[in-house]
Amino acid sequence: MTQWTSSVGAPQLARLLGSPHARDTVTALGGRRTPAYRSLADRIRLLVLEGRVPVAARLPAERELAAALAVSRTTVAAAYEALRGEGFLESRRGAGSWTAVPAGNPLPTRALDPLPPEAAGSVIDLGCAALTAPEPWLTRAVQGALEELPPYAHTHGDYPAGLPALRQALADRYTARGIPTMPEQIMVTTGAMGAVAAICRLMAGRGERVAVESPSYANVLQLMREAGARLVPVAMAGGLAGWDLPAWRQVLRDAAPRMAYVIADFHNPTGALAPEEQRRELVEACRAAGTLLVADETMSDLVLDPDLELPRPVCAFDPAGSAVITVGSASKSFWAGLRIGWVRAAPEVIRSLVAARAYADLGTPVLDQLAVTWLLNTGGWGESLAIRRGQTRENRDALVAAVRRHLPDWEFTVPRGGLTLWARTGGLSGSRIAEAGERLGVRVPSGPRFGVDGAFEGYVRLPFTVNGAVAEEAATRLAEAARLVASGATAAVEMPRTYVA
Repeated sequence: MTQWTSSVGAPQLARLLGSPHARDTVTALGGRRTPAYRSLADRIRLLVLEGRVPVAARLPAERELAAALAVSRTTVAAAYEALRGEGFLESRRGAGSWTAVPAGNPLPTRALDPLPPEAAGSVIDLGCAALTAPEPWLTRAVQGALEELPPYAHTHGDYPAGLPALRQALADRYTARGIPTMPEQIMVTTGAMGAVAAICRLMAGRGERVAVESPSYANVLQLMREAGARLVPVAMAGGLAGWDLPAWRQVLRDAAPRMAYVIADFHNPTGALAPEEQRRELVEACRAAGTLLVADETMSDLVLDPDLELPRPVCAFDPAGSAVITVGSASKSFWAGLRIGWVRAAPEVIRSLVAARAYADLGTPVLDQLAVTWLLNTGGWGESLAIRRGQTRENRDALVAAVRRHLPDWEFTVPRGGLTLWARTGGLSGSRIAEAGERLGVRVPSGPRFGVDGAFEGYVRLPFTVNGAVAEEAATRLAEAARLVASGATAAVEMPRTYVA
C-alpha cells in the first residue's frame, strides 16, 4: 500500500483538461484530428501518464463531467468506455470509475544502479545526476582534513550530531544567507539520503501519508515506499513554473498528510524553481494543516545562469525550524563521493533525530566531515563551486544543443540551474527508449522512476554530466533508440564500439 486514494472533481478535471498540454494531446501523440469522445479520452489518458491526475483517483460521474465541459453525456460515456478498453480506467457498478494503468505497462521505480567502472568505455551513463570531483579542491580538502585528524583519532570517533566544527560552519552558512541559525539546529548525516531517512524514521511511521511532488526524486520515493509510507502525489504546475498551490491546498485539506517533501530549488527531475511567494504560501498552508514540510536544498548551489537571483530559502519563512525541516548536501555542489549531508531544524527536533540515530548509523565518517569543514572555512567551497557551475553550464548547453539537433520532436524547458533536463519524448514510451538505449550504449532513467504508480511514461531525465563529443554521441544513440521504438524494431540491437570520453 503506497498511495492515498484521491478523487478529482468535475471542475478540477475540466481545468486540467483545458491546460495547453492536454489541449495539444493529439499533436503530442502524433495522431490526426479525432472525434470528440476520442479526443477527450486521449486528454484524460495523457493527464494520467503525466501524473497530473493520480493513478487510482476517482473520476467524476459522467453527467457531472459533461456539465463541466459543456458536452453531451454520450461523449463522456464513450470516452470513459474507450479508457476502460485501454486499461486506463476501471469501474464498478455503484462505486464509480477510477484511473489505472494497463496491465503489463512497464513501471520502473527504482533509480538506476551506478555503472560499473569497467563499462565506462562503451556505455554513456546518463543515469546518475552527479559530476566528477573538482580538482585540485578535493585533494586539498582531504589533505586539510588529514592535518586536522590527529585530535579526533584519540576519541571514539562517533559524533551522532556531527563534528562541532562542521555544525558551526553550516550554521554560519545559513546565517550568512539571512536565516539566523545555531549549531544546535544542525545534524550532520551521511548524505542527503541519510538525512531524509532519519526524518522519515522519526516523523513518518509506517502507514503515514506523505505528500510528494509529482514527479519527484526517484531515490527518495523508493526510500519512502520501503519505509511503508502512503505516498500522496501532488502534480507540479508544469514547465518550470514550480508548484500548483491549489492542488497542494486540496491535498493538505483532504489527505491531511503527516509530512510533505519538496525540492524548491532546481527540482529533480524537472529543474523547476519555485518562486518566493509560492514558498511562503506552501509553508503557511502546511503549518495550518499540521503537516511537517521537508525542503530538500541539494541542488540550491547550482545556479547556472549568472544573472539569476535565487528566492529566499523555504526555511526563511519558518526560521525557528518548527514547521520546516531543511535537508542539504555536499554531493551535488562538490562531489557525490564525499558523503556529507545535513538537517536544519528546531533544536528539539535535532535532539530527537540524534537520539533516534543510535539505532541506525551512529554517525558520519569523521574524515569526510573534516574535509567539508575545511572547504567551508577556507573559501574552498566557493571557489570549487564556481568551477562546478561553469562546468555544469557548459554541459547543459552542449546537451541541449545535441538533443535539439538529433531529437527535434522532444519537448523540454531549459532550466536555469540544477543538473537535470526533463524531456517529453514525442509520444513514445520513455521506458522503451531507456530499454533500447541501454542496448545501444546509453543509459537514461525513464519517467516512471520519478512518479507514483506509473505516471510519466512519456518522459526521460537527462543529466548535465557530459559535454562535447560525448554529449553528441549520447544524443545520437538516444535518437536511434527512439527510432527503433517508433518502428517497433527493438529486439535485435547490438552494443556499440568503445568510444573515447
